[in-house]
Amino acid sequence: MAQTLMYLVITSMHLSPAARARLYNQTISLVYYICTLTNNAPSSDLADVFPCSPPLDLGKVQGDILAGGLPKKTETCYFFRINDAYVHEFRTQLGKLVPLITSTAEVINDQRKQLAQNKKDAAEKKITPPHLKLSGVNISFSTKGLKKMGITDEIGDAAFDAGMLAGAKELGDIGTSPSNGPFDPDWIPAFKQEIDGLILITGDSYATVAEKLAEIEKILLVQARNPIIHEVIRLVGDVRSGKEKGHEHFGFQDGISNPAVTDVDANPNPGQQVVPQGIILLGRPGDAPTLGTPAAPVTRPHWALDGSFLSFRYLFQLVPEFNAFLKNNPIPITGLTREQGSELLGARLVGRWKSGAPVDLAPLHDDPVLGQDPLRNNNFHYTFPDDQQTQTRCPFAAHLRKTNPRGDLDQFGPNALPPHRIIRSGIAFGPEVSAVEAASEKTHLPRGLLFIAYQSNIEQGFQFIQQSWSNTPKFPPRKPANEIPGFDPIIGQTNDDGVRTLSGTDPNSQTANLKLPKQWVVPKGGEYFFSPSIPALKERFALTEPSSEL
Repeated sequence: MAQTLMYLVITSMHLSPAARARLYNQTISLVYYICTLTNNAPSSDLADVFPCSPPLDLGKVQGDILAGGLPKKTETCYFFRINDAYVHEFRTQLGKLVPLITSTAEVINDQRKQLAQNKKDAAEKKITPPHLKLSGVNISFSTKGLKKMGITDEIGDAAFDAGMLAGAKELGDIGTSPSNGPFDPDWIPAFKQEIDGLILITGDSYATVAEKLAEIEKILLVQARNPIIHEVIRLVGDVRSGKEKGHEHFGFQDGISNPAVTDVDANPNPGQQVVPQGIILLGRPGDAPTLGTPAAPVTRPHWALDGSFLSFRYLFQLVPEFNAFLKNNPIPITGLTREQGSELLGARLVGRWKSGAPVDLAPLHDDPVLGQDPLRNNNFHYTFPDDQQTQTRCPFAAHLRKTNPRGDLDQFGPNALPPHRIIRSGIAFGPEVSAVEAASEKTHLPRGLLFIAYQSNIEQGFQFIQQSWSNTPKFPPRKPANEIPGFDPIIGQTNDDGVRTLSGTDPNSQTANLKLPKQWVVPKGGEYFFSPSIPALKERFALTEPSSEL
């Protein structure tokens, strides 16, 4: 109750979101400071919700969660199952793996500084930046993995406990519902098997990642007579090259809208929402059910502090089919060519032009300079005078607006949006579209996104965004009765791949519904994982006893 009341008092103040979040975290730090000075526990009321956690130490947080994630040109996602007969041995060897885990402090203070200095030196010499060898390692565990290791404390997230497969129908994944069995999503077989954990290995090259993975497999005795883990599936993602760097496979600039985190991201860009640490990290201020409700704060085990839930999705993108739809359905605006009308349709479906310029600021024409300017390309709130009741600038159901509705939720107060923010850290996979695919307008080779998102509450984070926003035609709420927003055209889905619609794609005919003949983003698997803090890996997950003979 004390936490909720304090948050409500602070958020009622006439302060910017960044200032409110900063004041909230500073208040918690003050409580901790008083505890340390008096050498006393806080009152029983505060003890339940403010358990005198120490100030955030980024050296204890795994490096892919905050501050832009692990630097990468390529990334391997290594999904594994722990050998049932050697769980003790796995936990023993895990202790030897922990020194390889990359922390957020290492990312900020070492890797990103090295990259920045490398670019600066090259610019001064007017040369291409030389190759810089960097790698990163993180590890996380599914609920099955935790239980197998004997870690059965209630972690406080029902979605994590159930696993993604059990909730695939509610997510809207395509599949079938046999009369005598559970929903069967159209996933690849690997993600219907038991997966206990996920190791992320990032690097500047395939060779660097392969070298690091070999070191990991040696520690985990993968080549032993009786291996302690079995590889379930290995997925490789790559940053697209050349002018497509930073763009996903449909061609749109990605990763612009991630929130900043209080006392982690020192200089958030204009328009970038600042959220309390507990929106992403367990046990930190803001780690609670949707604020403003009478629900009790989430109860977490002590070892969950500074961990985060990882939502993984294996998303296939049907790029030739998407491009064909744009080509065949240009928006008829006076002064635009047919090709420009197709580009405009794509921008209004996504909410941004391919350059990254938001359509709310550039409604009819791309503005690449705006798209590349971090001081402007996220500085909008859907609060132009006509934004809330017309779709002149941006369709209500545009992907960007569905997944981060900004001003659409202002009417419900300042607490409506922050609990649902996530930090995305995914990477594209698969080859570029071939000439044959482009000509036939049909996908022949798999490509898409290895979607990774971090949050402290899956039900309020990834799951809520997918189910309650992207898949819900009447979201955002309180729009004109004759302009039902429709599905998120990029990730909104139905279990049967049925026809979806959305309104407002044509700014001159905003009540007209556009039919979307198929899903262009198709989930083929996924799972929920928990990324523990580095101290938790050492003290709760790893064992120090010698392993038996393997």
